[in-house]
Amino acid sequence: MIDALNSFLAVASSSSFSQVAKTQAVAVSSVTRKIDWLEAEIGARLFHRSSRRVMLTDAGEQFVPRARNILAELAQAKDALASINDDPRGVMTVTAPTIFGRRHLAQATASFLERYPMIEVDLHVSDTLVDLAEQRVDVAIRIGCLVDSDLVATRLATLRPLVCASPDYLLRRGRPATPEALVDHDCITVVTPALAGPAWRFAGIRRGAALPVSGKLRTDDKDCALQAALAGIGIAHLASWVVADDIVAGRLVPLFPDARSPEPAALPTIHALRMPGRSYEAKARLFIAHLRETIGETPYWDVAIDRVGAPVRATRARTRA
Repeated sequence: MIDALNSFLAVASSSSFSQVAKTQAVAVSSVTRKIDWLEAEIGARLFHRSSRRVMLTDAGEQFVPRARNILAELAQAKDALASINDDPRGVMTVTAPTIFGRRHLAQATASFLERYPMIEVDLHVSDTLVDLAEQRVDVAIRIGCLVDSDLVATRLATLRPLVCASPDYLLRRGRPATPEALVDHDCITVVTPALAGPAWRFAGIRRGAALPVSGKLRTDDKDCALQAALAGIGIAHLASWVVADDIVAGRLVPLFPDARSPEPAALPTIHALRMPGRSYEAKARLFIAHLRETIGETPYWDVAIDRVGAPVRATRARTRA
């Protein structure tokens, strides 16, 4: 079966029995017998054959993706069985949102590959949601509220929104003393629907309603909002995992690091999703466990931000004393 499927796909790609026979170092009749056997097994003619050319039939066109899937499933099953007694190995496909992939997942994937050297990872970063079954994805990182599905979700971290501005902006416009003062500043608003929930809302202020902030820039992209804040265009309200590196480096200043969301339980969450029952499930579990270990119970980016703010809080406490 495997040889026949491989020969079928090779002929479908090259449109030539003789070329496939030459590549496989076998007689043309050997390739022909495999295709004949496969056609008899599935009960359909796969190729129009003539002395001039070989073309796929309609049935052959429909069978091409199915043949590829069958071979992929067989390879995965073989890999899964081999890994029972051996070190984890094989290819695993992972997807993640663009900024999170670049800022956090790439580094975590690198340490995962060092830990499991027999595994290979195809890492795709995109803000387009993919169908794990259709695209044959093993692990997907999703940020936001999850919809009901058959996917297995593992919580990695809860988003912590922070209000930030560049030192240049604060020098030019002054530092707002309270969240209410944001209405008198240039604020960079993100119009992505998924981010509408926690943005510009603070516990104990306006009964949890969003502040009517405004500014010169509105965008639907978190990275654009970040770059604008770094350029001093205005104040941004972004998740801590987005701004952590820039806060630690001093390029951004967190304005109200202790401010809380009015509904902390409703904050969006970062999850790792996988499909149950896949032959690659063992590798997916290992990868997700590695992510949880790497990120930590308190995400490492929040730990880094809090370390930056600790000396400031200590100084304020001594001043009050």
